[in-house]
Amino acid sequence: MLKVLLLFLLLLAGVVLGPLLAGHQGYVLIQTDSWNIETSVTGLVIILLIALIVILLLEWLLRRLFKTGTRTRGWFKGRKRSRARKQTQIALMKLAEGDYKQVEKLMSSHADHAEQPVVNYLLAAEAAQQRGDEIRANQHLERAAELAENDRLPVEITRVRIQLARNEDHAARHGIDKLLEVAPRHPEVLRLAEQAYLRTGAWSSLLDILPALEKNQQVDDSQLEVLQKQAWLGLMNQAMADNGSEGLKQWWHNQRRKTRQDMTLQVAVAEHLIACNDHHAAQEIVLDGLKRQYDERLILLMPKLKDGNPEQLEKALRQQIKQHGATPLLWSTLGQLLMQHGDWQQASEAFREALKQRPDAYDYAWLADMLDRLHKPEEAAQMRRDGLLLTLKNNP
Repeated sequence: MLKVLLLFLLLLAGVVLGPLLAGHQGYVLIQTDSWNIETSVTGLVIILLIALIVILLLEWLLRRLFKTGTRTRGWFKGRKRSRARKQTQIALMKLAEGDYKQVEKLMSSHADHAEQPVVNYLLAAEAAQQRGDEIRANQHLERAAELAENDRLPVEITRVRIQLARNEDHAARHGIDKLLEVAPRHPEVLRLAEQAYLRTGAWSSLLDILPALEKNQQVDDSQLEVLQKQAWLGLMNQAMADNGSEGLKQWWHNQRRKTRQDMTLQVAVAEHLIACNDHHAAQEIVLDGLKRQYDERLILLMPKLKDGNPEQLEKALRQQIKQHGATPLLWSTLGQLLMQHGDWQQASEAFREALKQRPDAYDYAWLADMLDRLHKPEEAAQMRRDGLLLTLKNNP
């Protein structure tokens, strides 16, 4: 502005001094209805310049006044931001201490002026929930949702986490289904989905997210196996609850071949069919599984089968003995099957073969029963003593 003022002063000097030196100032007449103004050209220019200077001074004065107001407002806003930053830092320390009452108070009091107001309100909501104040938690959540605008993912994740903490499992599942549409690979979304699906028995949905959990390395192999087994067992129980053994068989038939060939699932389905008293269907699954692969879990199910056709099971066992060797488990299982339909002599021989390879209290007891049936009380008593000594040795 100083440069402009100097420029006008130079122009003023030129306009005034020029005509004076030349002796020609000119003549200007401004006439209205009521009055006349007469002056020289030099005088008119001076008047105009003075008016311009007055306007510039007024502009400068007004600018200073408004600038002072802006600075004042900026000072107040800066003070609030500084206070919000300091309170947020203190709140984080209180969070580490577990003082949730102070966390909520500090996070929410100046949250609107914080660097990340949405984060402040979300932390305040979780702190309120930890205190059991659901009303305050909901208020903070709604305020965070208003400020979040288009970026609603953190808000909805926090909402689901709070719902799970309140045991509002079905509401949490509804929210997690929507979150998976938006962020199907988000680690926290997957973690919350696992919890929600386990609590609500959404076994099919749980199976759907297991590959993503494994890919994100959120579960190891053992945890993945446990979750898979839990989900499949849940689906089997649902099928049984709906239509009993017929519903379970129909569900099993509708599974993919790869699923039906899974040995763990074959064992589980056979166990469920035995529980439904459908021994015929269970025996078919056991025998079909043994044709494909030897598995001790299927062998252990054989004595539980009451199909009325034990010959097939005995035949399968003898075939397994030929293929995999005379193991104690195979001989003991064969002995139990022979015992069930009254072949005492062969059953005793089978138990003896099992005991030759390893001592077992159950095999001693079963062999003693067979010897009683064969009218050999002394030997039967000796087997019971051996079994008792073995039990005392294993359980001192």
